Amino acid sequence: MTTYYVYILASPSRVLYVGVTNNLERRMYEHKQKLVEGFTSEYNVTELVYYESTSDISAAIGREKQLKGWTRAKKIKLIESKNPEWEDLSAEWN
Repeated sequence: MTTYYVYILASPSRVLYVGVTNNLERRMYEHKQKLVEGFTSEYNVTELVYYESTSDISAAIGREKQLKGWTRAKKIKLIESKNPEWEDLSAEWN
């Protein structure tokens, strides 16, 4: 069974990014090493501040789209409900 993750990254200045993956540790490595060109590399968005998991890819993609449609304030509330200190949840992974 595959697990899918919907995640929110933040930069030190709290620029936010929402993504989905089937391998969160690998994806975080890619973000932290800036192996993927684009928004996260350009804005230094490398800290994992929130994630949730599911075994249903359709649910994961739907949730990603839902979170992307939320206001910044609503995303911040979600992050702070689980991670009030905005700690990098992947800091010790690699």
